[in-house]
Amino acid sequence: MMIWKEQYALGVSLIDRQHKELFVRVEAFMKALRAATPWEDKVQLINETLEFMQNYVVEHFRDEENYQRKIEYPGYAEHKKTHDEMVRFVSQVAQEYKSNGCNEQLIQQFGGKLLAWLINHVASDDRRIAAYAIKKGVESDEA
Repeated sequence: MMIWKEQYALGVSLIDRQHKELFVRVEAFMKALRAATPWEDKVQLINETLEFMQNYVVEHFRDEENYQRKIEYPGYAEHKKTHDEMVRFVSQVAQEYKSNGCNEQLIQQFGGKLLAWLINHVASDDRRIAAYAIKKGVESDEA
């Protein structure tokens, strides 16, 4: 199952690369969570994914927000709020996971929310940035 679709591309190579990387990671994570292997075998991947998401999401959001400011995107403040909420969510899950150990239900919910958020955000909110850039006549491959 490939969840990344070319129609999600914004035409900004840095951001599109980051989005693809996020989709690949989340997809692999979901596949592993749903696999019939024992939960203990999934712990290393869960640790890696949580660490990756905590760092990469912050980096990606920063780059995307810089691009929005550069093209003077009018929905910037609202978009940044959505990003900040996601960063908080990932941090909370990581914190809870660290405090309470490997809670399968927590991680399953985390994976589901991550996947849904990623698809909805990129397919909807981020597409509006691309539409604005096109309307404004901004060179699309600038970040």
